[in-house]
Amino acid sequence: MSKYSSGEIAAMCGVSVRTVQFYDRQNLLKPSEVSEGGRRLYSEKDVRKLRLICMFRSLGLSLGCIKEISEHENANEILLALLDEHEKTITGEIALLQKQKDAVTSVKEDIRSYGFLTVDSPVDIEQRMKSKKSLKKLHAVILTIGIIMDILEIIGLVHWIRTGDFVPFAVLFLIVIALGIILTALYYKGTAYICPHCKELFRPSLKSFLFSLHTPKTRKLTCPKCGAKDFCVETSAEDETFAGSV
Repeated sequence: MSKYSSGEIAAMCGVSVRTVQFYDRQNLLKPSEVSEGGRRLYSEKDVRKLRLICMFRSLGLSLGCIKEISEHENANEILLALLDEHEKTITGEIALLQKQKDAVTSVKEDIRSYGFLTVDSPVDIEQRMKSKKSLKKLHAVILTIGIIMDILEIIGLVHWIRTGDFVPFAVLFLIVIALGIILTALYYKGTAYICPHCKELFRPSLKSFLFSLHTPKTRKLTCPKCGAKDFCVETSAEDETFAGSV
C-alpha cells in the first residue's frame, strides 16, 4: 500500500505543506502512521480525506463544520443540512451584492446622462432605482399605445386609398386623437422632475409640460423652489418623496 509524506500529499491535493500540518494540529487529518524517524506518512484514504476537506473549504464551510461532518456517523445527512443553510446564506449575499451593483449602475447612469447625482443618500439611491423601474413600465405602456395609434392610422389610410371611402379613416383618426389625449394625460400624471440645482422633486404645470424643450430623459423647466430654469431629470410620479408632498 502506497504511503505519502506531508510534501507528497500536499502536492497531490494542491495545498501547502503548512496546510497539511495545520489540519494535523486541528485533528482533521492525522497521518496513518509515523515512521521510526518521525516522518508522518499518509495513505490513499488520507489523500481522499484531504481532497474532501479541500472541497468542503471551497464551498465555504468552516473547519468546525468539516470536523463535525467527518466525526458524525450520519455524515451525509449532516452535510446536506449544513449545505442547505450555507446555500441560503450565499443566496442572501448574492442578493445584497446585486442590489449594490444595481445602485452603482444607477449612480453611473445619472452621472453620464445628467452630469450630476440625483441622489444624496443610500435611501435616495434605492428610491431612485424604484422610480426608474416605474418609469420604464410607463414608457412601455406609452410605446404600446403609440404603436396601436400608428396601426389604426395606417389601416384607415390604406382603406381610404383602396376604396375611396373616407368615413372609416375619419372614425379611426378621431380614435387616434382620443388615444393621443389619453396618452398625454397618462404621461403627465405618471412623471415628475428633479431640479439639477436644488434636487427639488416637482410636477410642472400642464402648459410647461406640453411646450417645454425636452430630451428622452430631461425636460427644460423652471424649478418652483429655487427658480432655476434648466433641463430637469424625468422620474416617476410614484416617488415616495413626491407622493408625500402632494
